[in-house]
Amino acid sequence: MKILVIRRDNIGDLVCTLPMIRRLRESWPKAWIGALVTSYNAEVLHDNRDLDAVFRYTKAKHLASGESSWGAMAARLRQLWQLRRLGIDLVLLPAGGTQASARRMAWLVGAKRVLAQDDVAPDPVGLHEALRTANFLRELGLPHTRLPAAEIVPHASLLADARVKLGEGRVLGIHISARKPSQRWPIERFIELIRKLHALDPALRFGLFWAPGASDNPLHPGDDAKAQQILDACPDLPLVPMKSHTLAGLIGGLAACSQVLCSDGGHMHLAAALGKPIVCLFGKSDAERWHPWGVPYRLLQPASLDVNDIPVEEVLAAVQGLS
Repeated sequence: MKILVIRRDNIGDLVCTLPMIRRLRESWPKAWIGALVTSYNAEVLHDNRDLDAVFRYTKAKHLASGESSWGAMAARLRQLWQLRRLGIDLVLLPAGGTQASARRMAWLVGAKRVLAQDDVAPDPVGLHEALRTANFLRELGLPHTRLPAAEIVPHASLLADARVKLGEGRVLGIHISARKPSQRWPIERFIELIRKLHALDPALRFGLFWAPGASDNPLHPGDDAKAQQILDACPDLPLVPMKSHTLAGLIGGLAACSQVLCSDGGHMHLAAALGKPIVCLFGKSDAERWHPWGVPYRLLQPASLDVNDIPVEEVLAAVQGLS
C-alpha cells in the first residue's frame, strides 16, 4: 500500500501529526508512507524513521525575495505529477475543516481513496490535537488510543554546535516569543526569573531563544530588541543567546537544552517532540487541545487567559518542580 499524508498548516500541527504517522508505520510496516508538507515546516520531518519520502512545496506567502509565484506553482504541479505516477492508494488529510486546497491536491495526485477528518465522526474523548489528528485511524481499523510520543531528529552538526555554545551542565532553554499577544510574558519578568533561578542554582545555565527579526516586520515580526534587553540586563549571568534563523537551527538548539520554558506555540511542540520537560505559559489558547504531548510538563494558565497575570513566583515554582 502507498499512503500519502498531506499537512499544509503550522509547525505545531505537523508535530501533532507525528504520533499518527508512527501508528501507521507500526500497523503497516511494509507500506510506503510519504508526506507532503510546506517548505516552511518540512524540517520537522528531517530523518523521520517512519516516512519513506518527504515532498515539500512553497506557499505564495513564504516565497523568498526574487522567487516567482508562477515558478512555485509550476514546481508544485510537477511534484504532484510525480506523486501521481507513484500510484497512491490512500491520501490522509489530518487537519480539520474543509481543506479545499488539500483535497484538490489529493485529486491531482489521483489517489484511489481520500480520507479527511471531516469524513469521520469526531471522538468526544480525543480532545488533544494529536488524538484529533489520529481520529480517522478508527476508520482504517487501526488502534487510535495510547498514541506514542512525537519524535523529531535534529541535525547532528547543529546539535553539536549548540552543545558547545551552551556549555556543560544543565541548561534551561527560555523562548520568549509568542504569536498571540495574550501569550507574551513581560520581558521584565523573564529578567527577574533568570536572576532568581541563578541565585537558587548558580550551576544552572540558560539558553535564550526568540523569533529573530524586527518587531515591525509585517511578514515575520521578531523579538531581537526584547532579546537584547534581556541580555543587557543579565551581563553577569550564564545566559547564552541562541538566535536561530532557520527551523533546523532552532531544533538543534532546543535539543541541547535539559528543559524548556516557553509560551504555547510551535516551539513548545518542537521541544516536546525532542523529549524535553516543559514549563508552558498559556494565554488565550485551548490547553486541553494544545498542551505538550508525551513529556512531563507544568502548564500555567490564569483565569484571565492572559499570561501577563502569571507572577514570577508561579513560574519559578513550576521550573523548580519540573527539575
